[in-house]
Amino acid sequence: MSILIDENTKLIVQGITGREGSYHTEQMLKYGTKVVGGVTPGKGGQEVCGVPVFNTVKEAMTATGADATVIFVPAKFMKDSVLEAINAGMKMVFTIAEHVPVHDMMFCYHLAKARGVKLFGPNSFGVISPGKTKAGFMAGYFFSPGNVGVMSRSATNCYETVKMLTDNGIGQSTCVGVGGDMIPGTTFVELLPDFEADPDTKAVVIIGEIGGSEEELAAAYIKDHFTKPVVALIAGKNAPKGRSMGHAGAIVSADGTGSAASKEKALGEAGVYIADSTQHIVDILLQLKAEGKI
Repeated sequence: MSILIDENTKLIVQGITGREGSYHTEQMLKYGTKVVGGVTPGKGGQEVCGVPVFNTVKEAMTATGADATVIFVPAKFMKDSVLEAINAGMKMVFTIAEHVPVHDMMFCYHLAKARGVKLFGPNSFGVISPGKTKAGFMAGYFFSPGNVGVMSRSATNCYETVKMLTDNGIGQSTCVGVGGDMIPGTTFVELLPDFEADPDTKAVVIIGEIGGSEEELAAAYIKDHFTKPVVALIAGKNAPKGRSMGHAGAIVSADGTGSAASKEKALGEAGVYIADSTQHIVDILLQLKAEGKI
C-alpha cells in the first residue's frame, strides 16, 4: 500500500508540450505511471509521447477520468494553472516550479484548503510510490519498494538518503516532496496521519531544514498522535541568521525562530530520532531494523 498515489492513479500533465513537461512525461510513462492526458491551451488535439493533449483541464478530466495533475509551467503561470485545476474539480495537484510569487501561493494555498484539494509544492520534486507510480521529476531507478515513508523539503537530500537506503536494503513506501518555498501547499503534519494509517509504512523519515515552523508542528503531532518510529534530519545548522539559504523558505529569523536547534529540540522532545547527516538516517534505520522495530 502507499499514500496519495498508486498504480491506479490517472495523471495529467499541465504544460505537457513544454521542454520539461514533455521530457518528464516520457520518464513517468517509462516508470509505469498512467499519464492519461496533458494540457496546453491552444494545442488541443496534439499528442506527446502518445498522450493526448487538451486545451483545458476540464476537457482532459472529462475525457480521461484523471484524478491527479502535475504542473510543469514557469513560476509566473503557476497560479493560473492551479486555479484552473481546482475549478475543474481536480483533488490532487503537484506543483514543480520554484520561486512562485508569495502572494500567488497564498491565494492557491487558501483556495486549495477551502475546496478540499491536496496541493503539493511549489518547488516540489513530486511524489513517488516506488515500483508503482511517480508524479514529478525524480529519477525513479534508485527508489525501491519497502516500508519507510519519506517526506522532504529538499529534493537533493531526499535523493541522497533514498539512494543510501536502497543500497542498504531499506525500501520506501511513499516519498513526498513538500517543497522548499516559503508557503508549502501541504506540510509534514498534514501527511503524518496518512503515514500512520498506512499499514505498509513502518517508520517515517522527515528531512527538514531551517526556516518556518513545519518541523515544530510535526513534533507536536508526533508527540500526541503518531505511534511509528520517526527519524529526522534538519539541514542548515551553520546558516547565518537573516539570510535565505538555497530555498526561499530556508531562513532563520533574527530572533532565532526557525533555527535547526529549535527544531531538533522540539522533535527530540517528541521522541523522534535526530540524525546528524543523511548517512546517520540510514544508520538509525538499520539499527531499528536490527531491533525488530521496523
